[in-house]
Amino acid sequence: MRRVVITGLGAVTPIGNNVTDFWSNLVNGKSGSAAITKFDTTNHKTKFACEVKGFDPFLCMEKQEVRKMDLYTQYAIAAAEECMKDSGLDLAKCNLNKTGVILATGIGGLMTFEEEILNFAENKMIPRFSPFFITKMISNIAAGQISIRYGLHGISFSMSSACASSNNAIGNAMDLIRMGRADIILAGGAEASIAHSAIGGFNSIKALSTLNDSPETASRPFDKSRDGFVAGEGAGVLMVEELEHALKRGAKIYCELVGYGAASDAYHITATHPDGLGAILAMESALTDAGLTPDDVDYINAHATATPLGDISECKAIEEVFGHCLDKIHISGTKSMTGHLLGAAGAIEAIACIKAIENNVIPPTINLNDIDPQINPLLDLTPLKANKTEVNVAINNTFGFGGHTSTTVFKKY
Repeated sequence: MRRVVITGLGAVTPIGNNVTDFWSNLVNGKSGSAAITKFDTTNHKTKFACEVKGFDPFLCMEKQEVRKMDLYTQYAIAAAEECMKDSGLDLAKCNLNKTGVILATGIGGLMTFEEEILNFAENKMIPRFSPFFITKMISNIAAGQISIRYGLHGISFSMSSACASSNNAIGNAMDLIRMGRADIILAGGAEASIAHSAIGGFNSIKALSTLNDSPETASRPFDKSRDGFVAGEGAGVLMVEELEHALKRGAKIYCELVGYGAASDAYHITATHPDGLGAILAMESALTDAGLTPDDVDYINAHATATPLGDISECKAIEEVFGHCLDKIHISGTKSMTGHLLGAAGAIEAIACIKAIENNVIPPTINLNDIDPQINPLLDLTPLKANKTEVNVAINNTFGFGGHTSTTVFKKY
């Protein structure tokens, strides 16, 4: 099979609207959580989230474009634009029939959907919908808009597997390039679901933190006092490219993408398997695909949403897969800073893995002051401060409602 590398990165996150700022704030332990500004939270149990701050779509889009796009697509376009520039790719020298897009989302244009339905109800059920309603709302449209923007005629689609979505997008991009069906794929995810319906919906299933008095410390992966995840938003896009194609054009290579595994808990619509079965299968499959053993792994970016059950089951899975080398593995939960970007989580956390390899730094798990006693004390969860250490192999875990599990493996090139 052909080898696959990462040659470009782009990000819009709650702690930075580009990769440089995102990584700097991640390493320095900056929280992106604050009071919600997008709507009145008076009647909501949770009044805070990790919103993107200071985002200006007009830096890379025209006014007429912006009005036709939901915010999730705007984030995706901005991240794709940074990724394209970072890659140095000259589209005029590429086979555009083998250059594609796999852009994932968990929910899609929720803000547009909510706005249009509320207007419909307020207008006494008279169907006066925007002509852009459907094309702003559907979950495939970010992939379509990126393909149109750059004239990419290759593979183009969206993936939706809840919070595993963008990790699956990256893994699928790798597989398609390995098989020769593409040379380059812009892969990642985008989400913009900090809205009444999402906050209210997640509150109704008791998934969100309600620590309204201290938003910046509310996302507490692995901590004894954790009480749920903090909603986040944004986008991450990676240029996934065939190695020889990248070498021929003299591209900067961040790292190699060497493994992908996906599985299912097949257990519950929201709860993870108590023993982390799906996570075990995804990690083992990804390592086998990469031709690596647990001893080769230096860093795990854990899914670590800070839910009481989820963090424990993931730790059990890590213990099962890496049991004989736990003292060597470094783990962190970067959602402690970014919140949970749902369908975009895997993409920005993949970027965190790639930057960890590039800089030999493990980003921290902030707000981890009292490790849950149910967690094996041998696990190095990188509490509070980043750790400078050599990182040659990093894996990225993402798990979603419905039992979807996904793991990608990145290796120093």
